[in-house]
Amino acid sequence: MTPQPVTLPLEHHRRALRVHCYRMLGSYTDAEDLVQETMIRAWSAQSSYDASTGELGLRRWLYRIATNACLDFLKSASRRVSSASSSFSEIAWIQPYPDRLLDDETASKETIALGYLALIQMLPAQQRAVYLCREVLGWTAVETAETLDITVAAANSALQRARETIERNAGTHPTPTEPTESERAVLAAFIDAHQRNDAAASFALMREDIRVTMPPQPAIFLGRESVRALLVRAFESDMGEWRLVEAWANRMPAAVSYLRAPGDTQFRIFKIDVLRVVDGLVAEVTTFDGRGMLDAFDLPEVLS
Repeated sequence: MTPQPVTLPLEHHRRALRVHCYRMLGSYTDAEDLVQETMIRAWSAQSSYDASTGELGLRRWLYRIATNACLDFLKSASRRVSSASSSFSEIAWIQPYPDRLLDDETASKETIALGYLALIQMLPAQQRAVYLCREVLGWTAVETAETLDITVAAANSALQRARETIERNAGTHPTPTEPTESERAVLAAFIDAHQRNDAAASFALMREDIRVTMPPQPAIFLGRESVRALLVRAFESDMGEWRLVEAWANRMPAAVSYLRAPGDTQFRIFKIDVLRVVDGLVAEVTTFDGRGMLDAFDLPEVLS
């Protein structure tokens, strides 16, 4: 009798694989696509999987497929940044990752924060893969080399170069600590000021060295005076009435903004602001188009 193929529990690993693909690509949307590609490749290759390796072996096998799927994607995507000096203004493809889809096992704050994502996007694709396999997944040089089909020497060399790049630029995007009451208080004040169109109150929440970016737009605003002008234009332009909803993305406080424009009867989703809070003040705001993130954040297009 011909043995029946074993159906592997692939869906159980989807959440962890999506986080891994997100780190590789920096884009939630692309990560979703590449996880689906990983599932298709894994399903097609089930007969090659060694079931004797158990659950740990299955996860490592899936990570190998996902990593190589991301590398194949990056070969054609032509994504490269030369430095982190301009924050996210050079990383047009970066997107936020909703906390509701994270768990403690696969996504500590240190390895999912936007600043961390910006740093590793600087690395060439293969260096990025090696760095994530070694530093985040905790694999050995041998396991990493086997995954990427390179020599152990090449894997060690790539890791060394990746570490040098990360260390050289690590000060540009400090990794936030665990969520604090201070972060929650700043987020509540940010939401309150925005809903009241209170530019002065918003301005009071900001550090002297605040940085505001709006990927995929290349614009960057550095320092309080630069941001003051931005706030005044935004709040005095009579765009309409705002309603904001608290959210968390990349283990960081975030606010989802809905706008009721003049003449409209409904509040429609407009943007998502992700905040980096330092010493009780906003050090960085990264603003994303909310319309493309409805499903990820489980958001309505129109606020009831």
